[in-house]
Amino acid sequence: MSPWTHLFCDGEADGDGTQRELLGGKGANLAEMTVLGIPVPPGFTLSTACCAAFNEAAGTWPAGLADDIRASLERLEASTDRRFGDRSRPLLVSVRSGAAVSMPGMMDTILNLGLNDETVPGLARLGGERFAWDSYRRLIQMLGDVVLGIDHHVFERELEQLKSHAGVSEDTGLGEHHLQSLVTRYKALVREHTGRDFPQDPMEQLSLAIDAVFGSWQNERAITYRRLNDIRGLVGTAVNVQAMVFGNLGDTSATGVCFTRNPSTGEDVFYGEFLQNAQGEDVVAGIRTPRPIEEIDTILPGMLGQLLAIKQRLENHYHEMQDIEFTVEDGRLYMLQTRAGKRTAASAVRIATEMVDEGLIDRATAVRRVDAASLDQLLHPTFDTNAERIVVASGLPASPGAGCGQVVFSAAEATEWAAAGKTVLLLRTETSPEDIGGMSVAQGILTARGGMTSHAAVVARGMGTCCVAGCRALSIDEAGGRAKLGDTEIARGDWLSLDGSSGEAMLGRLPMVEPVLAGDFARLMSWADDVRRLGVRTNADTPEDARRAREFGAEGIGLCRTEHMFFGDDRIAVMRRMILADNERQRAVALEQLLPLQREDFIGIFTAMDGWPVTIRLLDPPLHEFLPHEPEAQAALARSLGWEAADVRARVAELSEQNPMLGVRGCRLGILMPEIYDMQVRAIFEAAGHCEQAGVHVLPEIMIPLAGTAEELAVFKRRIRGGEAELRRAAGYKGELLLGTMIEVPRAALTAGALAEQAEFFSFGTNDLTQMGFGLSRDDTGPLIAHYVEAGLLQRDPFTGLDQAGIGRLVELATREGRAARPGLKVGVCGEHGGDPESVGFFHRTGLDYVSCSPFRVPIARLAAAQASLAD
Repeated sequence: MSPWTHLFCDGEADGDGTQRELLGGKGANLAEMTVLGIPVPPGFTLSTACCAAFNEAAGTWPAGLADDIRASLERLEASTDRRFGDRSRPLLVSVRSGAAVSMPGMMDTILNLGLNDETVPGLARLGGERFAWDSYRRLIQMLGDVVLGIDHHVFERELEQLKSHAGVSEDTGLGEHHLQSLVTRYKALVREHTGRDFPQDPMEQLSLAIDAVFGSWQNERAITYRRLNDIRGLVGTAVNVQAMVFGNLGDTSATGVCFTRNPSTGEDVFYGEFLQNAQGEDVVAGIRTPRPIEEIDTILPGMLGQLLAIKQRLENHYHEMQDIEFTVEDGRLYMLQTRAGKRTAASAVRIATEMVDEGLIDRATAVRRVDAASLDQLLHPTFDTNAERIVVASGLPASPGAGCGQVVFSAAEATEWAAAGKTVLLLRTETSPEDIGGMSVAQGILTARGGMTSHAAVVARGMGTCCVAGCRALSIDEAGGRAKLGDTEIARGDWLSLDGSSGEAMLGRLPMVEPVLAGDFARLMSWADDVRRLGVRTNADTPEDARRAREFGAEGIGLCRTEHMFFGDDRIAVMRRMILADNERQRAVALEQLLPLQREDFIGIFTAMDGWPVTIRLLDPPLHEFLPHEPEAQAALARSLGWEAADVRARVAELSEQNPMLGVRGCRLGILMPEIYDMQVRAIFEAAGHCEQAGVHVLPEIMIPLAGTAEELAVFKRRIRGGEAELRRAAGYKGELLLGTMIEVPRAALTAGALAEQAEFFSFGTNDLTQMGFGLSRDDTGPLIAHYVEAGLLQRDPFTGLDQAGIGRLVELATREGRAARPGLKVGVCGEHGGDPESVGFFHRTGLDYVSCSPFRVPIARLAAAQASLAD
């Protein structure tokens, strides 16, 4: 066996479906299908190791590769009874990429390699003049685009002009003489744009194509896709060289893309599309609008039955929903690819639970199979069905969900507007892989061309973005900044709403409704809860957030941020009076006014969390955040207090800090102004007593923020525990109360043993711990971090995914030393990392008791925690 080339031919293969890392997903599955006896055109795979060697050598083939390729081509020639470059019976091949992880449309494909001026007549004798010239023009267009760097729109314009001149609307309406003239024009375009003739040597064509596909691993769209989908650790792409079979051989030929189940809903129905007399790129590129797969028997009787039989074999073999590509050449079916199909979160949940019911997989596999991060798609609003819809156009419901935004007509514009804080909707004639950046920031995507398996549809479903494709009523004047949806004209910046489930486009901004999570989702989550060890709480500051989090399965509140409670209109004035007070008496008056408001806040939250713990972080803001900084607002505040405006300005200036995130905040504020924390602690006891007497099971936990020394914690422990008996008596509260701290200062992590002697629980504030550990302000360094990630200096943004090698070591050290000092110490995390699946896995392995995250990420954390347990 060659170290670089791996054959799949005549029922035998140099590999199987387990070798994805070496052969790529496509190559591994082609080998597997060949051995299974499924009809696959013969071919060979150049390994991912070959790609790595190619890129490491700056585009030079590794030793022996050329000889291996020639030997593999000889096997294909023997299998097909055709010869590569032969004038009479030419063998044509395709070159396709295939990484270990599916990346639809992100890398390059070239078909019909081996055609030139001399072999076209031989191909014509095999399949007819029109077919031969159609195949040749496709090769020139693809190789010109992918290898020679000529924008594919240059070729498309020539094709559209020719169709217009010939008076036809579809490519299939062009005759052999039209296509022959198009080939002549295409070759002239190559000469005009490159200064060279189109390559005529078949081996040169193949070499250039292989180089291009290997090189496409490093193209911008592939790098962007890997970054957006957090794909790491791969060495490169494999390249699959395969004997061509032709879907454009005539009316008894076709090509199509299908899913063994509906990728949008998960329904167990064969779902896909086909094009008669076409090649596979026509379906994927969305240049022609295909027909539903159910109609294929109208032109190829019995073909649907053959496809359904293969569908069943593949699902039974892989125990997974498959995305398949096929070609029918003159009535004979060939499979060109199978892979696990991209799907929406709703589809993934339904497929997983129904496959358990069918006995194809067990519950643990179902829990593993659903991408935890993708659940975010299920947890956000959809359009209110009672709202008036002004439907101006409709297309194919390519990716479900709802999206509304301001209309833009290019991916670059979408990226620019989104960066400026605008909500955008991307309208395109059709999308291409170069649009990936703009698609990733759009709330929805609407295309004039393409079907349910077009590039736009597949990528949008993977991102969880709603998409409507094949909207024939859409015409775009990108240069003029306008578009028409039927008779309705819309301009750049106008608001439009898309329903990816119905395929409708509607004027304006439609109201949304909250999702309902039950059925298959509830079953899957119950299976996850059965196996996970890690608890999942929520970060919530209001009873509404607490109730929503309970609906999502939260097991308590891991972070209640009290500073968020004081910004309401009925509170901010009192808060300002308290801050500006220049003596304890004035401050005490203001705090007495805040006490009942704070008490009611806690009553609402304790009631919503009946029976579950609530961790309340005492006040932790820089005080200047509560104060006005504009002169007009300062003057108004002065009038309300009966002060001089100059006195307010002076006090605001006095409280201002050069670096407020490292200034007087957290427990430092409580030491300088202990009466603030006294008021909050009293409010907690009074609320707990009120709820307990009302039959609510209360489990309050007081958390001291930003402690860096054990001595700081000792101050609060003495003050709170010292007054506890009187507070309990006055409030009538008899239940438990824990006192702990938030570990967010690196020194606290490094001295956790000493802090644990004062604290009954730890909760890692990984947002601040990351900020201080890296010396990066998360509010000011977004562009810098993005640059670091793109340059490979950071694998991920450390504020979205925990830096396990650095900040993670602080978490491990503090957990270990804290429990050594206080056996049984309860340890959790309350930064937003608690809702990131990869970080949740780390917290599980570190032995934390719970994670806490925003309400909408609670199901994500539950599933990720279960997957971490199963990984053990």
